[in-house]
Amino acid sequence: MNELPQQLANGLILGAMYGLIAIGYTMVYGIVQLINFAHGEIFMVGGFGALTVYLVMPSGTSLLLALPLMLLGAVVVSGLVGVAAERFAYRPLRGAPRLAPLITAIGLSIALQQAVWMWYPEGNKARVFPQFKGDSFEILGATVQRGDIFVIVAAPVCMIALGFFVTRTRSGRAMQATAQDPDTAKLMGINTDRIIVLAFAIGAVFAGVAAVAYGLRTGEVQFRMGFILGLKAFTAAVLGGIGNIYGAMLGGLVLGVAEALATGYVEEIPGMQQFGGGAWKDVWAFVLLILVLLLRPQGLLGERVADRA
Repeated sequence: MNELPQQLANGLILGAMYGLIAIGYTMVYGIVQLINFAHGEIFMVGGFGALTVYLVMPSGTSLLLALPLMLLGAVVVSGLVGVAAERFAYRPLRGAPRLAPLITAIGLSIALQQAVWMWYPEGNKARVFPQFKGDSFEILGATVQRGDIFVIVAAPVCMIALGFFVTRTRSGRAMQATAQDPDTAKLMGINTDRIIVLAFAIGAVFAGVAAVAYGLRTGEVQFRMGFILGLKAFTAAVLGGIGNIYGAMLGGLVLGVAEALATGYVEEIPGMQQFGGGAWKDVWAFVLLILVLLLRPQGLLGERVADRA
C-alpha cells in the first residue's frame, strides 16, 4: 500500500484530463440534449493543432516559451472545428428525431479521424509531442512528471473560469436560461443560436486544453487518440451527472482514481490476478459506470437543470 500516494496522484492527473474533455459533452447535452460523439475527435485535432504550432517554430525553441502558443493553437483548432460542427452538421438537424444527430456525430467522428490520417503529414502514425526535460517532482510522497504540472494547474483554473462565466456573466445566465427552456429564453430576447454555438465553442476549447495535457503526459498524439479518451470522458460526464458542469469534473476525477487504483491493486486480490494491470483498466472504468448507474442513475451530483450549462 506504500504506492497509494502514487496511484492517487496518477488517478487525479488522469481524472483532471477526463474532466476537461467531459465538460464538452455535458455542456452540449445541457443545452441541446445531444451526445456529441465527435467531441473525442475535436479533442484529437486540438493535439495536432498544438503540435503544428510547435513544429513551425524555430528549432530549439524552449518548450516553456512555446507552450502558450501551442495552447493557443490547440484551443483555436478545437474551437473552430467545434463551431463548424455545430453550424454545418448539427444545426440543420435541429428539430429532427434524436437518432439523426446521433448518427451524424458518429459519422463526423470518423470523418475527422480520416481527415487527419490522410492529410496531416505522417498523420497515419503516432507523432512525437515535445516533452519537458529535467527531473520529476516529489509531491506528498508521489512522483509527478514535469508535463503533468500543466494539467494540475490548468484544470482548476479552467473550472474556476467556467464557474465564473456561467454564474456571473450575461452570456452565462443566458446559457442557463436556454438550458432550462429554449423557447421561453428566445421569447425573452436571448439569441439561442448564439448560445448553442457558445456551448460548443467552450466545450471545444476545454478539449484543446486537455489535448495539450495529453500530449505532454504521453509524449505523442495520434489520430485514434480521441476514440477511447472520448468514451472515457463521456463516461465521466454520465458518472458525475450529465448536464452538470461540476459533475463532469467530479466524474472525471472519480473515474481517473478508480482506474489507477484498479490498475494497481486488483491483481493483488486473491483470485483476481488476471483482472489487474493496465490491460483491464478500461474495463474497470466501465464497471464503475454501470455500478453508479444502477445505484444512482442520475449520476453523482445529479442533473441540476437550473445549472446545466
